[in-house]
Amino acid sequence: MLKITTFGLKEGYILSGRYCVVKKLGKGWEGEVYLVQEKGTKIERSVKIFFPQRNKGNKNLLFYAKKLHKLKDCDMLIQYHTQEMFVWKGMNIPYLVSEFVVGEMLSTVLKRQPNHRMRPFQAVHMLYALVKGVEKIHKQKEYHGDLHTGNIMVERYGLTFELKLVDLFHWRESTTPENIQDDICDMIRIFYDAIGGKEWYAKQPLEVKEIICGLKRSLILKKFRTSTKLREYLEELNWQI
Repeated sequence: MLKITTFGLKEGYILSGRYCVVKKLGKGWEGEVYLVQEKGTKIERSVKIFFPQRNKGNKNLLFYAKKLHKLKDCDMLIQYHTQEMFVWKGMNIPYLVSEFVVGEMLSTVLKRQPNHRMRPFQAVHMLYALVKGVEKIHKQKEYHGDLHTGNIMVERYGLTFELKLVDLFHWRESTTPENIQDDICDMIRIFYDAIGGKEWYAKQPLEVKEIICGLKRSLILKKFRTSTKLREYLEELNWQI
């Protein structure tokens, strides 16, 4: 099988006679993501085009599409619309069409903050929004598996946050307790990074340190056995900050 590392679609390229490429949004191990417009309606969509060597028999695309459909009520996930196909250099190439989210990566938002960090109160609101979204995924007995500041899209922030998870995740065939635990620890790590990481940790108030637990996995999981426990803890937090 020919190994493809890029499709190199330019602005104006028409996919399946229906979608006009606006620009490339990113590239990963599995394929490339493009911003497109529907012809006629001009509605913007996002398409993920899989490299054939990463999608043998169309198994990966179908697997992800079914997972996203199962989790369609989890509003933190980008909503899947349909599967399409186009011909590229004589090959039939399948791709996923999903909603296009306007916002900024959390990593970019943090870089714009004073000292590249959030104040504790704001960071807790961000964590709370993240936990509520991931909790819905966990309740469906699924998980994310790769949570970090580079794949969390911030649509709006201030007193409250509106977040989207923009990656297509690193799902396995079945969810294990360790997968869920990884998500919980990753969310705590994101909170730790958001308040300034190691450089600022010693200066943080006790309320913050009691959430982070020194980033010790055993302590985090003893205190927050599930994402629901973490959500409830944040809701009942007695602020002295």
